[in-house]
Amino acid sequence: MRIAGVFSFNRGQQAVESRYPAELRGLKQVIRAVDAAAHRTKVSKEKTMPGKLLYRPSSLNKAFAAELEALGGWEKQRVPCEYPREYYVAGYQPAPASRGAFREIDFVKDRLGLEVQFGKYAFMVYNVCAKMTIFHKLDIIDVGVEIVPIKAFADEMSTGVSYFEQFVWDLQHRGVADIDIPVLILGVSA
Repeated sequence: MRIAGVFSFNRGQQAVESRYPAELRGLKQVIRAVDAAAHRTKVSKEKTMPGKLLYRPSSLNKAFAAELEALGGWEKQRVPCEYPREYYVAGYQPAPASRGAFREIDFVKDRLGLEVQFGKYAFMVYNVCAKMTIFHKLDIIDVGVEIVPIKAFADEMSTGVSYFEQFVWDLQHRGVADIDIPVLILGVSA
């Protein structure tokens, strides 16, 4: 695979290049090492493209995980969630508290968070505008990187997979809030 697009959200590119140059070199190496063609294994059952051979997002995610593991130092981070119960209205009887609830970020190395997202649009927005902020507030990361497909690549996956161009447009029009951390968005192509 290769990097086909770069977007700096809240000065993310500058933060990653200046504070994490070795990690960025490693991420570029990982992207080049993932052979997208090996993950074009899903036969579409969708009405709009029956029988078409598509890239399998779950397989691509596993390939990234394997390459990051081989590179070393990149670890999943999971934090337990204790959901508040004091906000229920009087008279409402809530179900017992969820056991084992957690939030997870794909990878962290030296306080650099990484999400690899070949899924639905809402997950991209959630990763950058909520999850990375939460993990920053929990003192786990300082800066983030989000790897997403460009449109031409997403078009070769199931319908509904979001893409770099759409994500960048929304982030530009949303703007930066005072709680947002710097995030480098990398659009990748097969």
